Amino acid sequence: MTSTTFRIGGDLEVRRLGFGAMRLPTEAGAAREASLAVIRRAVALGVTLIDTAHLYGGGANEELLAEALYPYPDGLLITTKVGVARSGPQGEWKLDGRPAVLRAQVEQALRRLRVERIELLQLHRIDPETPLAEQLGTLRELKAEGKIGRIGLSEVTVAELDQARQIVDVASVQNRYNVLDREHEPVLTACERAGIAFLPWRPVAAGTSGAKAGIAAVASEVGATPTQIALAWLLSRSPVMLPIPGTARVDHLEENLAAESLHLTPAQQTSLDRLQEPA
Repeated sequence: MTSTTFRIGGDLEVRRLGFGAMRLPTEAGAAREASLAVIRRAVALGVTLIDTAHLYGGGANEELLAEALYPYPDGLLITTKVGVARSGPQGEWKLDGRPAVLRAQVEQALRRLRVERIELLQLHRIDPETPLAEQLGTLRELKAEGKIGRIGLSEVTVAELDQARQIVDVASVQNRYNVLDREHEPVLTACERAGIAFLPWRPVAAGTSGAKAGIAAVASEVGATPTQIALAWLLSRSPVMLPIPGTARVDHLEENLAAESLHLTPAQQTSLDRLQEPA
């Protein structure tokens, strides 16, 4: 029986099937009201892991989550990401892992989320222009100050993960991964060996018509949607896998979460395993 929960960092228990808030509209009006409804419905259905980032609206997404859910129910983890800032020549977004930027974004996230500590803080990307030791050293300092509980990474290679683990304890990795796109399979394997949570972003594959047909065939057998099959495959793929599908619609949210109850046969699992597209 596949476990429906995972302990991030060995102690922070969450439901493995979470929610990615990136797609939620934050502008005032009906769209924002719909976003608030989706967030509240997710938590009502038992979601305990919600993913956001400073990049999503420059903090507007974090504020949306706080408006929807504060005061937070016990056991809810909102994880956010820092390290991308409007520091390009024309004020455009770029990777920015300078210590002052990371510290400022963490302080802003604490204020927007209305918390004293972010239980899981992820580095959105490694900034190639700032030494990794400086980037992670800053997060380590913030952890020592009690402002961060655990540190995660996003879009890293195995070598980068190994290097990072020489500096800090890494609790999670958030890389692109789905049934058709397994470029980061070696990173998933490394996370499994170390007991590190793996949060696949873009967990539902777009894919080619042939690959989609393979997913659709299994969906027909199971009596589920292709999206549900893609999520069920992820949950059965690895015990450290914590998918965070995002949507701005309540019906899609409910469809996604129902994937947790699906059980793929070994034959179905094998047929999906074979669908990986060449890089």
